[in-house]
Amino acid sequence: MIHSEYWRLLLLLFSFGLVGFVFDHIFLGLFLGAVVYLARHLSYIQTLSKWLLAKKSAEPPEGSGIWFDIFDQIYSLQKRNKSQKRKLAAALTRFQEAASAMPDAMVILSNGYKIEWFNQSAKRLLGLRTPQDMGQTITNLYRNPSFSKFVYSDHDDDSAIDIVSPIDESIVLHVQLVPYGKGKVLLVARDVTHINHLEQVRKNFVANVSHELRTPLTVLSGYLETIVSTPEAQDNPWFVPAQQMYSQSTRMQGIVKDLLLLTRLENFSESVEGEAVDIGSIIEMLLEEARVLGHEKKQSLTADYDSSLKIRGKREDLQSAFSNLVSNAVRYTPDKGNIHIKWFADEDGAHFVVEDSGMGVSQMDIPRLTERFFRVDEARSRETGGTGLGLAIVKHVLLRHDGALSVKSKLGHGSRFACDFPVSRIIKTPHETSSTVEQLNA
Repeated sequence: MIHSEYWRLLLLLFSFGLVGFVFDHIFLGLFLGAVVYLARHLSYIQTLSKWLLAKKSAEPPEGSGIWFDIFDQIYSLQKRNKSQKRKLAAALTRFQEAASAMPDAMVILSNGYKIEWFNQSAKRLLGLRTPQDMGQTITNLYRNPSFSKFVYSDHDDDSAIDIVSPIDESIVLHVQLVPYGKGKVLLVARDVTHINHLEQVRKNFVANVSHELRTPLTVLSGYLETIVSTPEAQDNPWFVPAQQMYSQSTRMQGIVKDLLLLTRLENFSESVEGEAVDIGSIIEMLLEEARVLGHEKKQSLTADYDSSLKIRGKREDLQSAFSNLVSNAVRYTPDKGNIHIKWFADEDGAHFVVEDSGMGVSQMDIPRLTERFFRVDEARSRETGGTGLGLAIVKHVLLRHDGALSVKSKLGHGSRFACDFPVSRIIKTPHETSSTVEQLNA
């Protein structure tokens, strides 16, 4: 069509030029032809402007030549845009209906954590109101120090916090903040009151049962120990069954002890300040315990640690956590294997590391290692006397000390368990001197 417009212009100029030639004013004729052509386009531009600025949609104006195509294409684009807007509006309506029907509270926060949109459940669980709370900062409406600290911290897909509902203190909400888009954050709050109640019932049940079992197991184990330790016991046909009963009762006592410790850690999960803990002395104690535990395996036990490096915490809990890691390494490392303990600090914090040359753990099982009673190999765990609670205790101890457990392992190539503590826990900047202890089990 653009070519035909060129021919239209040439024809118009030729006509006016011919008229000018007749009257002996050819340039004036060409000029008048150009003015007429320009006036025609200006008229169509004015018509286009009025049509586009019209508030109500109207049929396209009449046009000729290239302007017919322009009006037709713009009209087609308008119809396609209207169709897409209707589809988007319908999709948005369906999304809002679905979001409103969700039992979880959903709040869209813009820059500065200002409320942009929320569903019906947010009104019920968080007490938000329309339109008063629109555009308000979420921390101004729910004034809670822990919640404010959580909101203004770095977020990922796993960041979450449990808070009390601002409109009903009996309701516990599990809140997650998920960044998306450009400067947007989605707040999701789920009512976990029932789940928390069941979890507390479970904890109380475990604590009560463990407490009640402790006394009868102590009595039973005491009598069995007396029976199997008498000189004439070995000649008695009941010696082997009694010895097995004593072994199992001792194992049950270990489980009860670990359950009580785990229950205490779960019930008091807040961060502890504590005092300066000398990790070097703990490592020396752990080496001696490991030597006794694995005296028949003739394993190589080595330690490399900075004796001046201390952290703030509770010595009893830290010793329990580190002892579980070392005892696991001794149990699951074969004869004449290597176990190495490290305690050092870097720019990321302080680190207690236990490395062994055992059978290792598959990548599939690593995420479940800190679950209660989880065992990679049931038969091997029973043979070595493991309770399946050690790493769960380690996890909870580290949580109370603002730390984390990291595991690296490969089947057939050993394992590396590291307890990582933040820089804020370090009491004293470590010196260059460090102590190295090497010990070979006899």
